[in-house]
Amino acid sequence: MDTRRRKLKFRAWRRGFREMDLLMGSFADAHIGELDEAGLDEFEKLLGVPDWEVYAWLIGQTPVPESQRGPVLDQLIAFRYVAQGG
Repeated sequence: MDTRRRKLKFRAWRRGFREMDLLMGSFADAHIGELDEAGLDEFEKLLGVPDWEVYAWLIGQTPVPESQRGPVLDQLIAFRYVAQGG
């Protein structure tokens, strides 16, 4: 895994808001390897948005602004975190 992907994955798991850690970190684990440069750019942009804003989009509480719309966010909205039992 290249350096950029590792750094983005690290940031996705350390959002500071546990629900967002689980959602974005699990999404990164599952999909970051298949993202191209444009996808990585979009994911990095999402990581720069405050947790509460992204969380509201993900749960459908507020509409996604046009400036934030993109295929990676669409994938993230469709992604369902599934807890792995131990």
